[in-house]
Amino acid sequence: MTFSLTDLEARVAERAKAPPDQSWTAKLLAGGPPRAAKKFGEEAVEFVIALAEGAEPPIVAEAADVLYHFLVALRSRGVGLETVMQELERRTVQSGIAEKASRANG
Repeated sequence: MTFSLTDLEARVAERAKAPPDQSWTAKLLAGGPPRAAKKFGEEAVEFVIALAEGAEPPIVAEAADVLYHFLVALRSRGVGLETVMQELERRTVQSGIAEKASRANG
């Protein structure tokens, strides 16, 4: 069995239905998008620090936290993972340099 981001997104959706006092996911979402965004930012900084320090176990643990909180933050605004994946797919038709240039120009 392989656990995927789609599986994690489904788990986030399920846990979002619980009362906030019984689910960390529900508690984050009850705080609205600003709370979810703040927590995602905190986890992203912890990941960057772990990456800079270089030990694999903390990098893996913090990366997992980032992915989870990323999905919670998306859910807080009603954006599904599939929408993000479609955007990534759209961008793969050109190089990253060309894609960035197209965003800068319009």
